[in-house]
Amino acid sequence: MKIVRKRARDLGIAPGILPTGPLNAITDVHPVMVGHLTVIEENDIRTGATAILPHPDNVYQNRVPAGIAVGNGYGKLTGGTQIRELGEIETPIVLTNTLSVPRAAEAVLDWVLALPENESATTVNPVVGETNDGRLNDIRRRALTPGMIRRAIDDATGGPVKEGSVGAGTGTMAFGWKGGIGTSSRLIPKTQGGFSVGVLVQSNFGGVLQILGLPVGQSLGRYYLKDALDIGDADGSIMIVLATDAPLSDRNLSRLAQRALFGLARTGASFTNGSGDYAIAFSVADGVRRTPERRRALASMPELPNDLVSPLFQAAIEAAEEAILNSLFKAKTIIGRNGFVGEALPLDRVMDLIDGGCGKHLE
Repeated sequence: MKIVRKRARDLGIAPGILPTGPLNAITDVHPVMVGHLTVIEENDIRTGATAILPHPDNVYQNRVPAGIAVGNGYGKLTGGTQIRELGEIETPIVLTNTLSVPRAAEAVLDWVLALPENESATTVNPVVGETNDGRLNDIRRRALTPGMIRRAIDDATGGPVKEGSVGAGTGTMAFGWKGGIGTSSRLIPKTQGGFSVGVLVQSNFGGVLQILGLPVGQSLGRYYLKDALDIGDADGSIMIVLATDAPLSDRNLSRLAQRALFGLARTGASFTNGSGDYAIAFSVADGVRRTPERRRALASMPELPNDLVSPLFQAAIEAAEEAILNSLFKAKTIIGRNGFVGEALPLDRVMDLIDGGCGKHLE
């Protein structure tokens, strides 16, 4: 029997040991907001943009500490070096396709410069990540304009987050199946601080799909290096965005971002030469927010010490793994450029394989 598109947890697939937030989404980390722009036109435009806002205030004035981790660096992450240098984010984070990065940066600039209190701004660091949706989308047409992309920022809200073939995930592929946007969250026990960690991914990469440690990709017969000449199928990219309400320094946020890559590895990613694997982590905690007053004061900010960050690392690994699975489970089949079919992961077959232990690990 064919299974309707559901999230992984709704089908009993729940990676890890920690509980999720109420929405099992990055927006469980209050007050993070997400917005999508989805563009499907004619037979060959299948693309979009996704915006993540750390908070609804003026992000340029009220910056958040942030860190970055890179698995394989074949990508076009605008704004990354300044995040590494200063350890902060001063704009929304926008995800889109590879050739739309400059226009997305322009959309971010338009948004920031139009805000009250920013009249004197003469330098802005737009943060834009990408994956290449060129198999389903005629990426060379560059159908997205700055005005269109800005709608993703303007429409960002809290609450449930749409997943699958939407926003920046409209034209993406993962593990040879239709990829897309996915999200998940984890809650830390109150005895360990009671913090939350949320993850959103734009999946467009390859490898050998594993679900709960089982070789699902092999069992489905679609995986990297299946054939001797099949050396390019694992190229691609993934953008991972993490949010937490734990008061972390930018140094420990970089460490948190690294753990998201470990969650990516759990799904079977191959991190190939042509893959761009990026994770950006930020904290929305009031105590570490970099307001204009704090940026000019000699004052210490309360930050979680190193000895207390390990539960957050576990949360990041679990949430990243589940967000990637959700991006696959919620994605729908899309036919795009040149008739290419981005086939949705067959959930009925996946569940049969998991129930059967994937042939007891292909013994």
